[in-house]
Amino acid sequence: MLRFLKSLSRTVHEERYQDPEPSNGSGDDGSHGGNDDGGCGTTSLTVWRKSLFIGCSGFTVINSDGDLVYRVDNYGCRRQQEVVLMDASGKPMFTVSRSKVFEGEILSKKQKPICCARKHVDILRPKVKILAQVYPTPYDEKTGGYVIEGSYVNRSCKVLDESRNVLAEIRRKETTTKGVSLGLEVFVLVVNGGFDSGLAMGIVLLLDQMSL
Repeated sequence: MLRFLKSLSRTVHEERYQDPEPSNGSGDDGSHGGNDDGGCGTTSLTVWRKSLFIGCSGFTVINSDGDLVYRVDNYGCRRQQEVVLMDASGKPMFTVSRSKVFEGEILSKKQKPICCARKHVDILRPKVKILAQVYPTPYDEKTGGYVIEGSYVNRSCKVLDESRNVLAEIRRKETTTKGVSLGLEVFVLVVNGGFDSGLAMGIVLLLDQMSL
């Protein structure tokens, strides 16, 4: 399966140069492990909603070169409410606990999150497709944050900053391979330059927990 994902990641790499949506950054993307595109300012990651280890649930994330970048391995059949995003070597990058994101592992109850997410519900404007809002902590609306619009369930949503610049985008992965159906378990995470790809993947985990 990993070989299959590597093939998919190369397809993603080729498709990025045909992406009609321009990047909102330049230079290095500041990611912990993502691989940039050699000057275009975006990073495309193939995300598989499954652990490579038998008996684990989780995520496997590879870059355009087919290298493992991030992974989540939850032991047991059920998805845990606290998940740890690791790099390829197993080093904890972020811990997602319900609606909060912590840097590294949670080592004590006094450890404070770096950001929190809130589901967005607007009964007055039901057509506005805002999934959630992510704020840095301590909470302060004046410091700004991120808005997630679209549908994570359908693997079609964007992360925007307060100026509505697209920082990251989740897209369904289409394939022309005959007889292969990817469904919703394999999708693409596109991260624009200047935004941390590790944090972007942390937001994916937040959305995944919110959708349970």
